[in-house]
Amino acid sequence: MHDGNNRDYALILAAGFSTRMGTCKTTLPWRNNQTLLRYQAEQFLQADITPIIVLGSHNAHRQADCPDGSRVAINLNSDYPSGTLGERGKTSSILTGLQYLPPSFSTVIISAVDQPRSADIYQILLQTYQQEKALITAPCFQKKLGHPLLFSYQLLPELRKIRESTFGLRQIVQKFYFEIKKIEFATSEVLLDLNTPNRYQLELSKI
Repeated sequence: MHDGNNRDYALILAAGFSTRMGTCKTTLPWRNNQTLLRYQAEQFLQADITPIIVLGSHNAHRQADCPDGSRVAINLNSDYPSGTLGERGKTSSILTGLQYLPPSFSTVIISAVDQPRSADIYQILLQTYQQEKALITAPCFQKKLGHPLLFSYQLLPELRKIRESTFGLRQIVQKFYFEIKKIEFATSEVLLDLNTPNRYQLELSKI
């Protein structure tokens, strides 16, 4: 499915400490008897998108759960206080993951490990980009902007400049808001965010 000519990539941000969840989110059971991390990566691969999985040094051993065809980046900055080695949090994971993109690529989707989506959502985002070539392509549910966001290669210079102090990706979304191609989905899955134990258990019970 994947070869050296693939031009569509995804960053799966999985370097956080999951303090609100109380356990590493990458290991949580999810659909298809897979962990949350493996499910995410497999769904991207099914959509013919190469996942770049950004782990921290504290969970680098989770590389064993990353399927063939994915790439792994280790965000060393995730273990240090803000400012010690530059950016931290999601911003530092994004900056780490961007370094693993090839010189020539078409799109990059940025997704958090606690925002699992099925492959067809990724496929629709990609197909819409191929038709419209918008700078940002985003899913919506009932007119509410969801995740993940798909960025054109043209925004790579902007992505490389994000900083936690200027709200990371949010600044780019605001700057190019009127350039966003919004796709209305019939499912609230595009809003799903498993950031607390209660929310995770609720969604797990629906599977």
